[in-house]
Amino acid sequence: MSIVHDDFEKIINIENILQAWQVFKVGKTTKPDVAIFERNLEDNLFALAFELKNGTYKHSGYKHFVVSDTKKRDINKAEVRDRIIHQILYDYLVQLFEPYFIQHSYSSRIGKGTLKAVLQLKKFSQEIAKNNFGNCYAVKSDVCKYFDNINHLILFDILRAKIKDERIRKMLLEVINSFHTMSGKGIPLGNVTSQIFANIYLNELDQYVLKTLKICYYIRYNDDFVILGLDKKQVCNEAEKAKRFVAEKLLLEIPKEKAVILLRHKTKKGMLKKLEYTILKYNNGDIALSDFARVYNSYTGLMKHYNCHNLKNKIKNEFLYGAIF
Repeated sequence: MSIVHDDFEKIINIENILQAWQVFKVGKTTKPDVAIFERNLEDNLFALAFELKNGTYKHSGYKHFVVSDTKKRDINKAEVRDRIIHQILYDYLVQLFEPYFIQHSYSSRIGKGTLKAVLQLKKFSQEIAKNNFGNCYAVKSDVCKYFDNINHLILFDILRAKIKDERIRKMLLEVINSFHTMSGKGIPLGNVTSQIFANIYLNELDQYVLKTLKICYYIRYNDDFVILGLDKKQVCNEAEKAKRFVAEKLLLEIPKEKAVILLRHKTKKGMLKKLEYTILKYNNGDIALSDFARVYNSYTGLMKHYNCHNLKNKIKNEFLYGAIF
C-alpha cells in the first residue's frame, strides 16, 4: 500500500470542521447535548480548531447505555465535540481507503448494503451451480465479538502505513485509545469512526483472500464472510487458510464452522419431480420395485452429502408412504 501525503491544515480548517458539524447534526438537533453545543456553536468550533492546530486536543469519556433490538448491544456515546472529530476522520478515511476496498465488501459503504450482499451471494451460487451440475459449496464464518477484539496496535499500524502526516496519526491514535474493552483492544459501537475502522481492519483479510489465495467467490459483510466454490475440499481448505490469517495476523478468533453445501431450489424441485414421476410409474405397474429402489437410492445417496434433512423427510412423508405402503 502506498503512503498518502495529505494536508493536515486542510483537514482541520474551520470550513472543514463546520462541514463535519453539518453532517453530524442531521437528525440530532433536538437532542439536548447537541442543542447545548449549538447555542455557542461558533465558539465551540473555533475552540476545537485551535486545539487540533496546537496538538492539545484530548478525547473525552463515553456515556454507556444498552439498546435491545434483535439482541442486546452495548453502546458508548462520545461527547458532541468528539463526535465532530469522528466525522472529520471518518470522511478523511473513507476518501482515503475506499479505492482499496474490494468490490464485494458490503457493510457501511455507499451503494452497498445487506440486500446487495444477498443478491451477490445468490448470483455467485447460481453461477457456480450452473457450472457444477447444480452444486455449490460454501463456508460461512464470522469473528467472535469483533468490535470488542480489534487490536489497537494492529489497527494503527494499518492506518499509518498509508498516512504520513504525524499530526493526523496523532488524531487517529487519540480516538483509537479513547476506548477499550480490555487492554489495547476494542472499538465502541457508538462511533462513526468504528464503521470505517472495522472495514479497514478486515480489508486485510479481503486482500489476502483475493490476492494471495486467488479466491474469486468471496463476500464479506462486516465480520461475516462467505467463501464459495465448485469443490468441497478446496472450499474448506481455503476457509481454513482465511481463518488462520485472521487468527495469526489480526489476532481475532473465529469459531469452527463446517462446510455447508448449498443445493439450489431449482435442483430440489427437479429431484422431487423426478421422484414423483418414478413413483407414478411404479404405482401404475410400469416399473418394478427394484427399479424404483435404484432411482430412490441414487437420489438419497446424493443427498447424504447435503444439508437436506428436510428434503429427505419431504420425500419420505409425501411420496414414499403412498407408493410403498
